[in-house]
This record gives sequence, C-alpha cells and structure tokens, in this order.
Amino acid sequence: MMSPKTIILSGATGFLGSHLLRMFLAQGHKVIILKRRHSNLSRIEDVIGRVAAYDWDAVDVEQAFKEQSQVDAIVHTATCYGRQGESAATVFESNVGLPLKLLESAIFFNTDTFFNTDTILYEYLNSYALSKKQFKDWGMLFARMEKIRFVNIRLENMYGPGDAASKFTTYVIKSCLANVPYLDLTAGEQKRDFVFVDDVVSAYGILLQKVGSQPGLFQEYGIGSGKAVSIREFVETVHEVSRSQTCLNFGSLPYRNHEIMHSEADTATLQSLGWSCQVNLQDGIRRTIEKERTL
Repeated sequence: MMSPKTIILSGATGFLGSHLLRMFLAQGHKVIILKRRHSNLSRIEDVIGRVAAYDWDAVDVEQAFKEQSQVDAIVHTATCYGRQGESAATVFESNVGLPLKLLESAIFFNTDTFFNTDTILYEYLNSYALSKKQFKDWGMLFARMEKIRFVNIRLENMYGPGDAASKFTTYVIKSCLANVPYLDLTAGEQKRDFVFVDDVVSAYGILLQKVGSQPGLFQEYGIGSGKAVSIREFVETVHEVSRSQTCLNFGSLPYRNHEIMHSEADTATLQSLGWSCQVNLQDGIRRTIEKERTL
C-alpha cells in the first residue's frame, strides 16, 4: 500500500481531473487543487470541502506550496484547447505560462515529481498542440538539469460519461442518442486508440506509486488501450449500441491538414509496472451511453 502523499492537482474541475481527485482522496492522499476563479465546480461539488483550493489565475501559485510542509507531486491536467475562440496568446498563457510557473515553484519547494498530461497531436496542427509541445520541452530541460523528475503522459483518445460536449467522442454519442437526422463525417479511415476514463485514472495511480523506481528524471508514457481502431468503427459501434436512427454520412467531410492516420499507445512499460487496460471499446461505449442517458 502506498503511503499517503500531498498532491497538487491542476484541472480538478475538468473531466479527467475530477476522476483523479476522487481516486486520490479514496487512496488517502492530501490534495490541493488549482482552479480558476470562475471554474464550474459541478463535477466535484460533493468533495470540494475535503480539499484546499487556490485560484491560480488570482493568486501566486507559490501560495499553495507555502502553506504545506511538503508537496510530493504535481499532477497537471488543466489545459486550454482553444475551441472557444481563444487567442494564441491566451492558449500559450494557459498551457505554457501558468504551468511553467507551477513547475518552477515545484522545483523551488523541492517537490519530487511533476506529472504532465500531454497530447498525441502533431505539434503544428494548432496553437493548443504547439503549446503542449513547448511545455513538454521545458519539463525535459529541467529534468536534464536534474532539478525535478518530469513524467510526460501522452494521453490517447480518452472518453467516458460526462466528458465535454466539444470532444469528438462525446459529440458522436450525444448526436446518436438524440437521433439527429444526419451526422457529417470524414471517411473515418484514420485509426485512434480509444481508452475509457477509468483505465486512464488507474494508469495515473500506478505511475504515482512506481515512477520513483524507474530510471531517469525524464520519463514518458503512453496511456491508451494499446489497440487502434478506425474512426468509422468507433462511430458505427456507438450507432449500433445506442440503436440510433441518425444517418451517418461518411466521406462528407475532408480530412483536416496534418491529420494523424494512425495513433496507438505503446503500453509495454506501463504493463511492466502492473497496469493493464480493463475496459474494451464495446463495454466502454455501452457504459458511457447508459450513463449519458441519465445525464
């Protein structure tokens, strides 16, 4: 059994962060969350009283460290996707500026490990992807300077009930459940590694417990099912499980520039640490649909 740790968690009000928060609390860890002043607390309103919370867009992040005897780990999941028309400068500040201040504070206060949630996207696809690459490079620099252990987590296509409506997986599921008349899609030949949120959370738990035993201060792990399936197969599975009447218009949309045609996590190292994917695509979609019907 892992001894309790003191963890600073960014993005705790988000989809992944809220699931991680519940796991950390269930495991007996002390959790400090970083949020924005106007964050929607609906995902964590039943547990917010069990954590210390700081608005990192209003106060210096050092404050979260100063009021603790020791912070053992940072788990960084907060991000700005740029989907709401945010400027490149806003995306940069959210995905590089603020977390860089957090990283430097962690170094100053002798925090052991910084866990960074990264993307699989091509770095020049958009401002979000570029900013994630830039922050990873900062983490790699500080790890090579032996200032902190930086664990970079390349997260594949996570999905699950209650995820943001702007996500492709959620959009498809909600559209099929609503029986919208038609759904315009690409040909769907590109392959993705879809991973259920519970499996992602358990992977973070394994890493929190065991990265200290792994060599090197910069470590990188892919979290996914380890199996790529086509976008078309994912959509058709959602359509079948939901018994939707929506017409699927495959091929009505072009592929975007720099489209990734194949993405699949290499989970060998994670498996060597004792992790394994427990939820297959069919079951994950079914569980998501069953829950979404009640939301």
